[in-house]
Amino acid sequence: MSDTTATGLAHAMHADTSVLVLVDYQGRLMPAIHEGGQALARAVLLAEGARLLGVPVIGTEQNPARLGPNADALKALCDTTVAKTHFDACPDGLVDAVQAARPGCTDIVIAGCEAHVCLLQTALGLLRARPDWRVWVVANASGSRRASDHAAAMARMGQAGTTVVTHEMVLFEWLGDCQHARFREVLALIKAAD
Repeated sequence: MSDTTATGLAHAMHADTSVLVLVDYQGRLMPAIHEGGQALARAVLLAEGARLLGVPVIGTEQNPARLGPNADALKALCDTTVAKTHFDACPDGLVDAVQAARPGCTDIVIAGCEAHVCLLQTALGLLRARPDWRVWVVANASGSRRASDHAAAMARMGQAGTTVVTHEMVLFEWLGDCQHARFREVLALIKAAD
């Protein structure tokens, strides 16, 4: 087995070791995001699935005094929200919030806006802060003003050591089995979003 496989590419994420981090889905920013409505809807779907499966949900808000709060539908699903001024949420308390939410966390599932600014810098910050954490970036629940910035951010994060996934990949890996007690509820969420 190669070092790459051993360190995460073949690793499956599990609900009981994960925390979901949703970065800056703020009402004043979302109208400018390319396909922002879809990104927000998928982030809400992830948060709803996380709640069903016992995964803590942490939101972040960039300079909320000026940019306002996260969208109501998303904010209501967050167990806690970290207000920040840094583009990387780690210096503003994200690492502590993750450790408090799930002390045995090994998997950070992260999505947000803008992908090439706050999401990128936060994902890289998490990799630096805790090299033992695996960071999973949900591409189709994230956005930027321009599609080209989103694509470049996903490429850079993948090259830096994150694993780029989709919202359905996350939810089905968290379930792991169609006999999971919450399978039908999570499947209903996914089907309702189609």
